[in-house]
Amino acid sequence: MRLLCLSNGHGEDSIAVKILQSLQRRLPQLQCGALPLVGLGQAYTAAEIPLIGPVQPMPSGGFIYMDGRELAKDVRKGLLQLTWQQGSSMGRWVREGKGDRSFLLAVGDILPLTFAWWSGQPYAFVGTAKSEYYLRDEVGRLPVPQSQQVWRRFVGEQPCVYFPWERWLMKRSNCRLVFPRDQLTTTILKTYKIPAWSLGNPMMDSLEPRSLLQEHLSYWDNSLRVLLLPGSRAPEAQRNWERILQAVDSLQDLYPGRRLLLLAALTPGLDPDPFLQGLVAQGWRTALSPTYPVTPTSESYSRNKTVLQLSQTSFSEYLHLADIAIAMAGTAAEQFAGLGKPVFSLVGRGPQFTPAFAEAQTRLLGAALTLCRHPAEIGTEVKKLMSDPDRLQLIAQTGRQRMGEPGAAQRIADHLLSLWIT
Repeated sequence: MRLLCLSNGHGEDSIAVKILQSLQRRLPQLQCGALPLVGLGQAYTAAEIPLIGPVQPMPSGGFIYMDGRELAKDVRKGLLQLTWQQGSSMGRWVREGKGDRSFLLAVGDILPLTFAWWSGQPYAFVGTAKSEYYLRDEVGRLPVPQSQQVWRRFVGEQPCVYFPWERWLMKRSNCRLVFPRDQLTTTILKTYKIPAWSLGNPMMDSLEPRSLLQEHLSYWDNSLRVLLLPGSRAPEAQRNWERILQAVDSLQDLYPGRRLLLLAALTPGLDPDPFLQGLVAQGWRTALSPTYPVTPTSESYSRNKTVLQLSQTSFSEYLHLADIAIAMAGTAAEQFAGLGKPVFSLVGRGPQFTPAFAEAQTRLLGAALTLCRHPAEIGTEVKKLMSDPDRLQLIAQTGRQRMGEPGAAQRIADHLLSLWIT
């Protein structure tokens, strides 16, 4: 029995790995392989899941839908040739398994979904990229964004966040199961006779803190603890970092007498040096106090009464410690909101965190996210929120409802085993 997982990005790879590992725990004889269509697939290699085809990083990082210029850059770097090679690798995997039961699991958006259909084998789809919350909430439809008003007048009202060609792929006889990211999206897809099941969002799995230094935490009990999320792709993350540090200035101006703890979570793939150089350029200095660190891998810097701790391996710990987040990120910001905590976001230049992406994320997270156009607005917005307990309660409810409860990967794996694989 063989399973091939197709995915298109680091976050999607991580979700796929969680599901595959849950499947293998229940079915050790399952032969698993992976074909990451975007990026290098480090999550698979770290989990010792073999890659069956070539991988290559692209300038866009997979965000070609944000800007046509990014697509052009990818094409110049060999996107078409890579796609052809990946399709050939998938075809070879299918041919090598003749006589065995073979299945595909597509995680992400239309790209892995199209590959899965193209294979001719039975497949399931975990839809991570789209949610009906982009179009509506539980009350009704949301106003059309300014950037889409001309397009909507031309094509009419979009009845579903998934386009007709995407729904067509989900309705093929070979598509056995579809797992949308939330209940609202599942309800809409079911009206199109799509075999959709709402089992939660695997983004919220495996976020438990592992290495908090409990003896140091009491020092920060009365501080405002702020998570800083600049994103995962260079050089965009470095540009985002500059704007986030400007937002920190506005916080310090409005909380001159309060101790602030800033928790900067950098992804392991980023070079930390440009971020540290940005700190030094703005007057931050290494803090040597043994009282400061909250995880063993945190590096501490201070300026006035504010301490900034930076780590590339403490994301889960920072996620649980922080009261609020200043974010220019996708999945990480959504995970923070899913814990019931408020996110303050800034518009960037992209290729990922463009104004369109930021606006769409605001729709997705609803009350849990406050979008600011300028870093100087952050301090005022934070102070306003922290004095409004009713709004804080609404944020907690909204974030948890829209992102779901932990354990989704195991539930999806159990469902695959009970209704499809075995």
